Amino acid sequence: MTFQHNKDAIFTAVELAKKNAHRSQDLVNIIAVTKYVDSSIAKELVKTGIEHIGENRVDKFLEKYHALADEKLTWHLIGSLQRRKVKDVINYVDYFHALDSIKLAQEIQKRAEKPIKCFLQVNISKEASKHGFLVEEIDAVLEELLLLDKVEVVGLMTMAPFEASQTELVQIFSAAQALQQELANRHLPHMPFTELSMGMSGDFEEAIQCGATFIRIGTAFFK
Repeated sequence: MTFQHNKDAIFTAVELAKKNAHRSQDLVNIIAVTKYVDSSIAKELVKTGIEHIGENRVDKFLEKYHALADEKLTWHLIGSLQRRKVKDVINYVDYFHALDSIKLAQEIQKRAEKPIKCFLQVNISKEASKHGFLVEEIDAVLEELLLLDKVEVVGLMTMAPFEASQTELVQIFSAAQALQQELANRHLPHMPFTELSMGMSGDFEEAIQCGATFIRIGTAFFK
């Protein structure tokens, strides 16, 4: 396994996807999802030039956060977060990608020592197995979030079904982009909605085509 080779290949593929989408000047942040590996392997990956690390479980996030404390990294919590664990982790998080309930937002407001950059998780595809707000719930959710000034909603996060075709991927990601742009145009306090977190190892090209600014890559780094 050569981390540098994999890292270079991924970054090159992202640049090509940006070029094909006529987004060459846009910043697309590549989050290395290290949930498959331990801290020592994550540290080896960081040496290749990785700047963004993503974890989906609180215990693994904290383990790697402390193990890699000497590295200059941006930390992303990308998985579902139980309210009882908010106090343990939220003040170490740079970006939280899975804000999926008002009660969770209220707990973040209660525990955060500073504004936390959060993505609203939206269930564009309406899969029963997926977390996230339905599009028709968003207006009511925003009314509640206006009261929570430590929850800085920087954008939307969505995931496509694993078995989605390329056409379906583009439909889902395009719908997320349209919603993100509509929300950004509202200019709501502490909710800029400038970012889109979507796309993983198997579908990041389609996500970039549809405006993703953060993509989450795991398996492709470690194959």
